Amino acid sequence: MSHVFHRHTRKIPPVAVSGEGPYIVDSSGKRYLDGSGGAAVSCLGHSDREVIAAMTAQAGQIAFAHTGFFTSEPAERLADRLIAHAPEGIEKAYLVSGGSEAVEAALKMARQYFVETGEPGRTRFIARRQSYHGNTLGALATGGNAWRRAPFAPLMAETSHISPCYAYRGQLPGEGLEDYGQRVANELEAELLRLGPETVIGFVAEPVVGATLGAVPAVPGYFKRIREICDRYGCLLILDEVMCGMGRTGSLFACEQDGIVPDIVTIAKGLGAGYQPIGAALCSGKIHAAFENGSGFFQHGHTYIGHPVACAAADVVVQKLTEGGLTARAAELGETLDAALHDAFGDHPHVGDIRGRGMFRGLEIVRDRDSKDPFPPERAVNQAIKRAAFEAGLICYPMGGTIDGRSGDHVLLAPPFILEPAQIGELVDKLSTALSEAL
Repeated sequence: MSHVFHRHTRKIPPVAVSGEGPYIVDSSGKRYLDGSGGAAVSCLGHSDREVIAAMTAQAGQIAFAHTGFFTSEPAERLADRLIAHAPEGIEKAYLVSGGSEAVEAALKMARQYFVETGEPGRTRFIARRQSYHGNTLGALATGGNAWRRAPFAPLMAETSHISPCYAYRGQLPGEGLEDYGQRVANELEAELLRLGPETVIGFVAEPVVGATLGAVPAVPGYFKRIREICDRYGCLLILDEVMCGMGRTGSLFACEQDGIVPDIVTIAKGLGAGYQPIGAALCSGKIHAAFENGSGFFQHGHTYIGHPVACAAADVVVQKLTEGGLTARAAELGETLDAALHDAFGDHPHVGDIRGRGMFRGLEIVRDRDSKDPFPPERAVNQAIKRAAFEAGLICYPMGGTIDGRSGDHVLLAPPFILEPAQIGELVDKLSTALSEAL
């Protein structure tokens, strides 16, 4: 009997006992190819000796120093490295312990920014349907996933949600891709005007939507229009790169490929590559200056923010992603993965769309390719695929409710950047076995 409160109370998962590159080994000796990096976390695989050595050395020097009293050398090094590679204008890093914490910090930072600058009437956020920004109440409130929100809706702050940029489902017949992007981006302006721009703090969005849509990038021009609208009405643009950032899409920050700079960007997951829990909210110099010239104090904080061992691990991870060339490798290997997915599933009767960037790819599963009709939700196709893949020795990330929080299924893939070409073949073969079994 396990005394752990597991995610599902009626099923105890196998015990993971070791990691070998892109593989996890359980207590029975079975090997699983980690085709989703857990939840797009393990970008370096599971046995990186340099990261482990950095953690060990730091733990032997000083493992913890509360940031209410001290900073630490690893925190300073990591912040310097992140800002050196961040989009122009991003100047400060607030280091936390995970993705939900990063988004929560970003929301509070954005709210206090307007308090500091004399606009306390700005109290609302706008986000998108079918988004996911974390599981703390503030992050969950901005997220637009109906299934995740429903049980906790009475506890959450009200947030407006506009359409996602989801061309596979939203683009009209005869509508150009950029025209579609402009149309859905303009929903932000319409919602701002409906609410009153002076009441809105900011717009929150994932550059490439992960868990809820399955690696859906915005179409060309969409985020440039979003940036224009935010600038026009004085609200902040907050980009959630917790899942899609840190090299996952082939650039260190996903927004680089959209040609824009946010006011705040959140990162986590690949920042620590799974070796330690860590995240960050990075902000512009303008936002930091408002605090510096105002109260001087960000009214926020958690005990383990800026943890020295976590920062030491993340500093090595980011070094490997940048100077070490692994982000560039993710871009190159991502094209190989995309080609392999199209070769295997491009004509599959139940794969409606194959999408994504870099080592962040998604397959939308449909009952019928021509009509794009989904399988009935009660069929639970995504759960069947997950079980069949796991049985075949593949970890992937299938989800349901792709279309509206209830209907639709997709499979998200986010393998480690250290994958070898032969292991891409193994991933695709095992996924093919799982789809055949489940469908």
